[in-house]
Amino acid sequence: MSQTTDPKTTDRKWLGLYDRPHRDLREFLERAEGLGEVTRVKGANWDLELGALAEIVNHKRSEASALLFEDIAGYPKGFRVLSGSGNSSKRMALMLGFPMPRTAIDVVEAYRDRMKRHKPIPPTTVKQGPILENIDRDENVDLYKFPAPRVHEKDGGRYIGTEDLVIMRDPDEGWVNAATYRVQIHSKNSTGLWMSPGKHGRQIRDKYFKQGRPCPVLVCCGHDPLLFLAAANEIKFGVSEFDYAGGHRGEPFEVIPSEIHGLPMPAHAEIILEGELTEGDVHTEGPFGEFTGYYASPPSDQPVIRVRRVYHRNDPIMTMATPMRPPSDMSFGRSIVKSGMIWDAIERAGISGVQGVWCHEAGAMRLFNVISVKQAYAGHAKQVGLVAAGCQAGAYLGRFVVVVDDDVDPTDLFDVVWAMSTRCDPALDIEIIRRMWSGPLDPVLPHGSPVNYSSRGLIDACRPFERIKDFPPVVGATPELRARVAAKFADILNKI
Repeated sequence: MSQTTDPKTTDRKWLGLYDRPHRDLREFLERAEGLGEVTRVKGANWDLELGALAEIVNHKRSEASALLFEDIAGYPKGFRVLSGSGNSSKRMALMLGFPMPRTAIDVVEAYRDRMKRHKPIPPTTVKQGPILENIDRDENVDLYKFPAPRVHEKDGGRYIGTEDLVIMRDPDEGWVNAATYRVQIHSKNSTGLWMSPGKHGRQIRDKYFKQGRPCPVLVCCGHDPLLFLAAANEIKFGVSEFDYAGGHRGEPFEVIPSEIHGLPMPAHAEIILEGELTEGDVHTEGPFGEFTGYYASPPSDQPVIRVRRVYHRNDPIMTMATPMRPPSDMSFGRSIVKSGMIWDAIERAGISGVQGVWCHEAGAMRLFNVISVKQAYAGHAKQVGLVAAGCQAGAYLGRFVVVVDDDVDPTDLFDVVWAMSTRCDPALDIEIIRRMWSGPLDPVLPHGSPVNYSSRGLIDACRPFERIKDFPPVVGATPELRARVAAKFADILNKI
């Protein structure tokens, strides 16, 4: 491995050198590499080594470097794979145009503040773009020309779509959905497409099937990480991820109508597949190691995409996610966005006093969410917990919501467990909500279960509101004392 970094330029780059959004994935990578946020890896094999390296690096520490795999065994020198595009505070801030963060919560707060004024910006249609540099049609389509990885040892095959955009148009309302679903290569011109029940793409697909029509689809396998940020999270039904990401970018994305179905292709994307799904045309898909850390969904018959076009840039960069027992190469970035979305939902519900939100990587970005609140009235903490568990961003495949006081850091599991252990009376402060939205990736649901429900545990780990004034005081030096002593003994502390 080799890493490029110039620490002397880090602050300059955040002080205005980048006064416009990055143009595409390549420019984002160039900027991130200048900040020491990208590690180049040469000579890895697409078969298991890409996934294993992503696991080793991301299990070593949170906020790991992005990995740019080059000279992949058996493939042309220019074909590359990128892992972890937005998996650090700095890369997320760079991507979104936020100030340099000190902590992850800085990015969450910036995201929440952005959402107070965020307005979707629809894409603009153009006739030309780098994605048209190469077009393989019909019999010339060969998906094996790309270094699609076999990510985990027990996976059912190679997955070309992990950090991808699956682009569809609603047949009734005409809006465009661009979401992340897994795409397995079955043959040189066909793939599987697995979508969890209830997801927007699944709803759109089923509409076509009910009308007796094939479902047109694009799969974008390399793109601006802002688009993945939108695609991998819960956006309101009817709002296109292109519009949502454009609002964060501050200007529209450029798109080109695809040759067959006229679906919008990101003009500066790296690789795009075009085809259609037909009801009854199925093939065994999976298994695939997922973000919960389990092979929770067994192999099953899933609709097949018959790929009729492949568009790609010269020397394309495929984007890769490596779902696994957390932390993973996507868990930190998704935790930031999910936290901001839940915080935004709580405030939009008219509830004040939230000091911080964190969806823990240990909870696979969804299963263990903590909200810090400055209590203002009896029932405040429980109200916050109920909204966090039921809002769009927090409802799917959740498990635990913990509400803590404002003196507890929601990102610090040690702090959170201390609050749970000392301020929560299980008989009084734990609520169970039944029949909440789950899905086949939930490991507690039996394989083949006909229902997609699970329960939620709401844990009030705040001091009882009526006892805030007389609750035992916390032991610890005041911030003023800590600062004074730290300054006095800085020479010693710097050595420890």
